[in-house]
Amino acid sequence: MLQLEPKRVIGERLRRQRLLTPIECPEDEREYLELFGLLQPVAPVHNTRPGDPPRLVHRTLFHDDGLAGKLRERNAIIKGRFCGGRIGYVLQEDLERYAVAFRKPLAKATPIHEDILTVLKTSGGLSKEQLKQELNGYPAGEISKALQSLQEAFLVYEHQPDTDWDTGWFDFATEWFEIEADGVRCAQAVSEVIRTFIKAMVFATAAHIKSWSQLPAKAIRQGIASLAEEGKIVAAEVAGLGQGFVCTEDAEGGFPPDIPPCVFMLDKSDFLVRAHMDELQRRYKGYEVLQFLLIDGEFKGAVLGHWRIGPYDVEDIRVELPPDQAEIRRDEILDAVRTVYSPDRHNIVRYNGKPL
Repeated sequence: MLQLEPKRVIGERLRRQRLLTPIECPEDEREYLELFGLLQPVAPVHNTRPGDPPRLVHRTLFHDDGLAGKLRERNAIIKGRFCGGRIGYVLQEDLERYAVAFRKPLAKATPIHEDILTVLKTSGGLSKEQLKQELNGYPAGEISKALQSLQEAFLVYEHQPDTDWDTGWFDFATEWFEIEADGVRCAQAVSEVIRTFIKAMVFATAAHIKSWSQLPAKAIRQGIASLAEEGKIVAAEVAGLGQGFVCTEDAEGGFPPDIPPCVFMLDKSDFLVRAHMDELQRRYKGYEVLQFLLIDGEFKGAVLGHWRIGPYDVEDIRVELPPDQAEIRRDEILDAVRTVYSPDRHNIVRYNGKPL
């Protein structure tokens, strides 16, 4: 089995995802879309408005919601439910692949599903409020629940050109295409999505793939086996990270050995957080986690507190470093936290359990 050095893998992961070399120019759509395609589906920041555009946090030197908003407005990126039913955006040209890989077909179509589809097809699309008026025999909660199931099945499409909460709902096949994927195409789509994920991670374990994708274990095993058989990925082992896979073009390694000291606070929708979410939930079970701390490329801490709409305190910043290192890097870590939790709205109460 291929053996890779952990520092080289982690450093290349930070570089490839543009955490160490953020995109500089908001006019460079090509560069932005290339990274977007590598990290898709890209979600809005956790605990923001549902209509906010997706963001590549820390991966640009500019606030990218403006650029993402423009791309969304002209349908260069498309909203859907992927990765276990979570809201995310993918490039329009990749919509078919991600829809086929992540769709959750209706276990059983009920009258409300059929009525919603009929109304949307005959009307050419409606807002949720209009839909409620058309289907006034159903409770509003049932309509919302049914819309989510239909969206997960890629039978309806939510058009979100801006931050307006009252979005338009349309028949997916009418707006885009009919999904007529047999088992072969489904398996192919899953394999393609997994390979892109491994490329973005540089090295990924089956646990990373499961945590990020929320795909069934059987589908993941089949996807990995297919990629290995086709020679597109290679089994590898990284000390401290476990056994997993790299893309064939990365098998020779050759990545730079250095990881510059760096601290990033990442929200729960971030690509790297989702790839480690199952592990992070076990590590921080029982804690109210606001965001996680990526220190020198590894998750080594969490920002704790109770989220509210208005101002609220950061109760503690837990750092999993040796005590001397935690103290030496305290200001660096506090600066990373304060990029979001500014002093005028959020008081940081403790650092590693000690009052500030």
